[in-house]
Amino acid sequence: MKTLHHLWLDPFCRKVRVALAEKNIPFELKSEPVWDRREAFLALNPAGEVPVLVEDEDGERRVVAGHEAVCEYLEEVCREPVLIGETPAERAETRRLAAWFDRKFHAEVFQNLVGEKLTKRFLGLGQPDSAAIRAGLSNIRTHLDYIAYLMEARRWLAGDRLTFADLAAAAQLSVVDYIGDVPWDYNPEARDWYARIKSRPSFRALLADRIPGVPPSSHYADLDF
Repeated sequence: MKTLHHLWLDPFCRKVRVALAEKNIPFELKSEPVWDRREAFLALNPAGEVPVLVEDEDGERRVVAGHEAVCEYLEEVCREPVLIGETPAERAETRRLAAWFDRKFHAEVFQNLVGEKLTKRFLGLGQPDSAAIRAGLSNIRTHLDYIAYLMEARRWLAGDRLTFADLAAAAQLSVVDYIGDVPWDYNPEARDWYARIKSRPSFRALLADRIPGVPPSSHYADLDF
């Protein structure tokens, strides 16, 4: 059986959850409070970070740590459906765009909005930085514009098929959307792309996530916005 150690609103964990669901791989979720630095968890991943995928099969244990490693591993052990691309060019573009959202969007938008509004609150790190929030709200429009630009000539972000690029982008946006900070009306093309992701069965479990004391935005789970 596969167990995914995760946090509910961690976008990297969400990307892996959707990938597992897209590939129809059964798994169990185990919430991991990484700030507790549990010895048992550190034995699985000394970096102390989620996601971590653990497989216990036929008396053998395999541990794969880190969202990039887990996604590559899933692609190796379960080829259908292909989420990385069929050709070298498709795989390169998928990796480029997945990194764009995993790193650039995460730094410019996610950390400035979710990090300031939620992470600081839960970890007791002080008051949100209003300048960082303003930067996040400004930066997200640039990223929505980039999604719209990509969609002008493509069905999905990296090409004609759904890939890890779409999962990375949607996972990041889904958490920002949870707190209601995605200006969907600003960019209908990006909204339409997200609506297609949002409507996929693999994404439904994410839309059911709820954090005690922090309700989602009113449209978070609405497939029609």
